[in-house]
Formats: sequence, structure tokens, C-alpha cells
Amino acid sequence: MAEELLRKTYQVHGRDFDKAGETATEIKQLLKGIGIDSDLVHRTVVVAFEAEMNVVMYATEGTITFVLTDEDIRLEIADKGPGIEDIDMALTEGFSTATNEMREMGFGFGMGLPNIRKNSDDFGLESEVGVGTTVSVMIRLDASA
Repeated sequence: MAEELLRKTYQVHGRDFDKAGETATEIKQLLKGIGIDSDLVHRTVVVAFEAEMNVVMYATEGTITFVLTDEDIRLEIADKGPGIEDIDMALTEGFSTATNEMREMGFGFGMGLPNIRKNSDDFGLESEVGVGTTVSVMIRLDASA
């Protein structure tokens, strides 16, 4: 059983584009500060940023829970929002339900969930339409494990 070394939960507010990315930046600084391998930092930050942007773009609010164990990095992103009607489509590169306003800001290319899954060693997604979505990610500290 993995030993939990650090846990932190971040609040993310829907439509708060001014603060979007702050959680991912804080997680990056934290991991770099304790000497985690740069490739693992990069993968974790990609996951955190894409997840954070999904909450900002689509949900009313959410949390990102970051957990560092002696074996892995775990992120759980839980939001209150519209949920995902078609998970298979949402996991398809290029599929997006972004509004024109979001696209004009440079978001909504349909790479969020695919990038999260691609950078995870273990990926889970549960969603209920009209309630919200939870994404669970694990990144191993030892790639050979």
C-alpha cells in the first residue's frame, strides 16, 4: 500500500478565466521544489491544466485534489456542472462543445480529456448529466513499475 506523503485540495471556479491555470502552476512549483523528475512534472502539469480548464470552461465549480505518495502522483478532479452526455465522443481528439467565446479566447480544441488520458498511467472518468464529472488520474513515479 502506497504511503501518502502530501495532499492538497484546490478550489476551481467556473468561468474564472483570470485565475485559470493557477492550480496547475502551483502543483508544478510544488513538484519541482521537492525534486520530482521533470518528465513527471510535465505530465502532471498537463493533466492539472487541462482538467482545470475543463472546470473553468464548463462547470460552475470544482475541486482538484492532488496527492503525492511514495509510489505515484494522483489527481482527482470533481466538478458540479452539466456532465458529459457522450463520454466516448468527449475522449475523441478534436471533439469539443466549447462556445465561440471560448474558442476566441484560444480554448476548445477538443484536446483536454485526450491529453489527460494520454499523460496518465491510470485514468478514470465518471459523469452524470446535470450533476457533474469526476476524473481520476494516477502517474507512477517509477516508470518501470
